[in-house]
Amino acid sequence: MSLTHAQLEQYRNEGYAVGGRILDDCELARLRAELDSIIERLPPDRRPENMPSLHYENGYLRNLFLSDNLIDVAAQIVGPDVALFTSYVISKRPDDGLAVDWHQDAAFFPIEPMDTFTLWLAVDDSDVENGCMRVLPGTHRKQAVMLHRVDLDSGTTLPMSLENLDLTYARDVHLRAGEYSVHDPWILHGSNPNRSSRRRCGITLKYISTRAAIDRTFVSPSGFDWDGLRLYLARGNPGRHTYVN
Repeated sequence: MSLTHAQLEQYRNEGYAVGGRILDDCELARLRAELDSIIERLPPDRRPENMPSLHYENGYLRNLFLSDNLIDVAAQIVGPDVALFTSYVISKRPDDGLAVDWHQDAAFFPIEPMDTFTLWLAVDDSDVENGCMRVLPGTHRKQAVMLHRVDLDSGTTLPMSLENLDLTYARDVHLRAGEYSVHDPWILHGSNPNRSSRRRCGITLKYISTRAAIDRTFVSPSGFDWDGLRLYLARGNPGRHTYVN
């Protein structure tokens, strides 16, 4: 399901919006089975909260992330020329799932212009109890990078965080399994730990306009390998980039 006019207006005005159901029961069951298998094979010392770019080697995930129903949403935001540049599976285990510190994606995206966004795809129900995403509406408007504290031993999913934020107006982004949300790269967002008895698994998909440039020499505090980035053309004009597909 694509974004409605009202949802697009909310995205532009507040920096995020909740879409509707985008995966049917059959596709959702297949996705869960695929991710369950991947998570079960993780080494004992590897946590499942931050699994980047699984679509590089997994054909099923790659085809899903490039499917028309997802790219239709991407085209509404970045225009007709769309590429997929990364994905993260964030699976918070019951009872001890890690938090994601407050941050803004644009702080570690070497993209100019910043014609990108995140589609957050719910594999499980995502709510307050199991650590759903939270946002500070409207914080995308200044389009200025804020100073993040870097702490490689923070014990959270990201080594970068924003401190001393006023969270009075923070909103919880509730999603049912198979639904999605979208958020702007400048908006401040994060999530709490999972203290419930239920898993909270979601996927962040990062789509970009092919008109935007990427600085592959950028060294990210998050550890993301920009030099080894694999771009996948999803739709439209390829622009200036080279693509795996």
